[in-house]
Amino acid sequence: MPIRVNIRDTVAEIVLAHPPVNAFDSQGWLALARTIEETGRNPDVRCVMIYSETKGFCAGVDIKELQAHPGRIVDVNRGNYLTFRAIRACEVPVVSAVHGFIIGGGIGICGASDVVIAADDAFFSLPEIDRGAMGGASHLSRMLPLHKVRALFFTGGRCPAEEAYRLGAIEKLVPRADLLATAREFCDVIASKSRRALVLAKESLNGIEPRDVDLSYRFEQGFTLEMYMSPDSQKSRDAFVEGKAPARF
Repeated sequence: MPIRVNIRDTVAEIVLAHPPVNAFDSQGWLALARTIEETGRNPDVRCVMIYSETKGFCAGVDIKELQAHPGRIVDVNRGNYLTFRAIRACEVPVVSAVHGFIIGGGIGICGASDVVIAADDAFFSLPEIDRGAMGGASHLSRMLPLHKVRALFFTGGRCPAEEAYRLGAIEKLVPRADLLATAREFCDVIASKSRRALVLAKESLNGIEPRDVDLSYRFEQGFTLEMYMSPDSQKSRDAFVEGKAPARF
């Protein structure tokens, strides 16, 4: 199964296991959204932890699906939106434990989460500009400062975990071998609290954010759709699917 849920005491672990890189298609994203919603409503769960069993955390959307079926961009957009909204709206805190690559939709998962714990081999990237797409900056802006986000977005560059930790996006930075144990220990501290208190705290913290990240992301997705209708988008996707260097313009 590409998505599994393991309940460990009062912590629910959502495992992303879709080799090789956790690049989910439209149905995968919609399934992930449903899984998160259902898990968060479980009265026995006080904390949700998301991690990956593949060589990186998440590579975002399955661009090959969009290459073969361009019309599915609407379903992909909706699946992304519902997944990230489900994480932020989850009744209890969500902790993402990440390693390796966190790309595109992986950024959305982390940016919508309440806490991020990272292995020292992790890096964050929004390569949309080289994939003929838009989107993701709303959630990355919950993690990194404005000018850092723009630099990453315009260049398609990477932010190493060490830099993200320095900028306050990561709660704990640990060796790869210690990631799961450290994240579980952190989740156990959260799960030792009253579920009622955690639910109220999550709702309160969401309510005092300076902007609505869900609406901001939906705004971005309008530009994603517009970009997909451009021949430049097709050229960029062709280069990626064919394993070439980013298209030049």
